[in-house]
Parts: sequence; structure tokens; C-alpha cells
Amino acid sequence: MRSVLQLRTPEVAGNNDQRSGLTSSTPHPDASRAEAPPKLRFKDPQIEMSHGAGGKASRRLVEGLFAPLLLSSDSSERLADAAHIEIGGAIVAFTTDSFVVHPLRFPGGSIGELAVNGTVNDLAVSGAKAHSMVVTFVLEEGLASSVLEAEVRAMADALKRAGVTMVGGDTKVVERGKADGMYITTAGIGSPIHGVHVDAKTVRPGDKVLLSGPIGDHGITILLARADLDFEANLNSDTRSVLPMIEAMAAHAAPGIRWMRDPTRGGLATSLNELARDCSLSIELNEEEIPMRDEVRGACELLGLDPLHIANEGQFLAIVSPEFADIALNAIQLTAGGEEARIIGQIRKEPANTVVVNTRYGGTRIVDMLVGDPLPRIC
Repeated sequence: MRSVLQLRTPEVAGNNDQRSGLTSSTPHPDASRAEAPPKLRFKDPQIEMSHGAGGKASRRLVEGLFAPLLLSSDSSERLADAAHIEIGGAIVAFTTDSFVVHPLRFPGGSIGELAVNGTVNDLAVSGAKAHSMVVTFVLEEGLASSVLEAEVRAMADALKRAGVTMVGGDTKVVERGKADGMYITTAGIGSPIHGVHVDAKTVRPGDKVLLSGPIGDHGITILLARADLDFEANLNSDTRSVLPMIEAMAAHAAPGIRWMRDPTRGGLATSLNELARDCSLSIELNEEEIPMRDEVRGACELLGLDPLHIANEGQFLAIVSPEFADIALNAIQLTAGGEEARIIGQIRKEPANTVVVNTRYGGTRIVDMLVGDPLPRIC
């Protein structure tokens, strides 16, 4: 969700300067009326793996602890992956992300490539095109230099494909056994895509739900790469930049784009439940229309997982007004990698704050956001 903030540069005041009311020896006039500390709703006794899985526990952490303390008291926005910030009259898009995937390399990608694609995608679904990034590597003592070189090369290749420049960074080394080899943190800046305004508050009944391609590839690939399972699958992570598809859609249907999200941790179910709550509407999905590979479906059935909760790293969801839905879908399908895009559902008025799925067998079921952490450390 886009958050537009006005940044103001604080003025430097001398002893007799009344512009800010602050001097070196005089207390602030409102010091005796300091704000009461915000009431926190985060009551979990300790941090668990589920707090990083993108589901209900993650939301409790963000909304119950981070948002009350870190958001300004006059802000009605919630903390999100990316924000559009006004600086000196110009709008700049900004995002940050950390990558702790295990294993570092997996079929179809690796942590270095994932770090670039994930940052580009967070900006893209906020309605912005990435231009520059900075990166921090947290390296574990004993990591083979050949492993590090491979990830830096993977990152360089992904940057080139995305047309993004790396402009700075930092490196830290921690003791052996403290970082699973390597953690990567990125921050990216970009500029808004012309005509696109992404806001859950603009979503209306009748709007269509678009999905750019098959779900679950990344999460199941990671699971199979790290688990000793008797399950063979010709499956690769879907990690990629979704920006080309979003730019193509925007070129033809920008006025109709209401909201976008890349359904990473927690999958489609969590992303759409967050939207349903933010817009106070219902989202109806048609299970038969949701593209999914047989390998993903089979693995989920074998392991008792809901594919709607499985992470993706190269797909995006979009809510588009009905008059632009077919135009937007056609634009995505004509873009390389978007051939399997589908309209998978629509927005309803009731039941509010709920995601409902029409199943392949003629019934309906309510799908909640992810509870627990069936697949932690995936991105």
C-alpha cells in the first residue's frame, strides 16, 4: 500500500530562536505534557519462527508492536514493504528487505538473485520502477569465498536484467554458526509508474482479481531442496522480476489498477486476507481458475499443505476495475512470462473481511491467512 509522507528538515535554533521552541538551556514548552506511551497489543511471550512466516503471527508483531511505536502518531497508514515518499516536491519510492533463505542455492535461483528480484518486486507492486539499490552482506566465519563469489555474480546478473544499479553497501562478519553462511539485506529506491495509484481503499465490489501465473513453485522448490522426502519433481523456483508484466499492464490499464501485491510469505491466502481486511470487503476466488503445476499440487496433497499458503517469488496479484480487467489480462499474457496469467476471482461486498474459495468440486470454503510456519526461511 502506498504511503505518502512529507519529510521536513528540522531547523537549527539558537538560544533566542523561537522557530522550533528548542534551546540549549530551555525545556520544550510542551515537555510537561509529554504524550502517553502507545498501548501495545503484542502479547506473545517470545519470538517464534512463525513471526517471520508472513501470516497471523507476523501481523500481530507488526501491528501490535512495530506500528504503534514506529509510525507517527498522526499517521493513519500501516507499515508496509514499500512507501512512496515526498522529498522536495518529488515522489520517491523506497523499500527494504532481508533474505535468509536456506539453502543458499536452490533449483532455479539463489539468495543473491532472490535479493535483487525481491527488492525490485516490492517496488513494482507499490507502483514504482526500481532504479538503485544498496546491499548489506552478513557473512559467517568460514564461508567459502567461492560461495560468496557465486552469489555476488548472481546478484550482478539479476541487477543487469532488471536495469538496476547497485550504488553502495556494507559487510559484516559474524562467528561461525551464526548466519547459515550468509544473510543479505537490501534497500531500493525508484520512481512511480505513471498513472498507477495503488491503495486498498480504492477497491470496490465488482473489481477483478488477476494473478500473473502459477502459484507455489518457490515454496515447494525450497521445501524439496532442504527436506529428505521421497518425492520427485521437476520444479524450479519462480524467482524473477515482475516489473515487465506490471509495466505492460500499466501501459494499457493504469486507470483501472486498484491494488497490487507479490504473494511471498504466506502466499495468496495471506495477501488477499490482508486486502480483505484493509478494504472491508469480501474476495471470492474460483479454485479452478488458479494456475498451479501438478508437482505443486501433488506435494501439497502429500504433505497436507494448502497451496494458497505457499510462497511465490515471481508472481503478483492485482485488483483491477471490471472495465479494464480484460485489457490488463491481455497485456500481461502478451508479456514474456505472463502467458499463464488468469482472472481468478472478484471482489464482493459480503461477507466482509473474508476470502471465500469456490472449490473444484462445487463447494465453498473460507481461507484464512497463514497460521504457524509450515515453511520458514524461504526468502
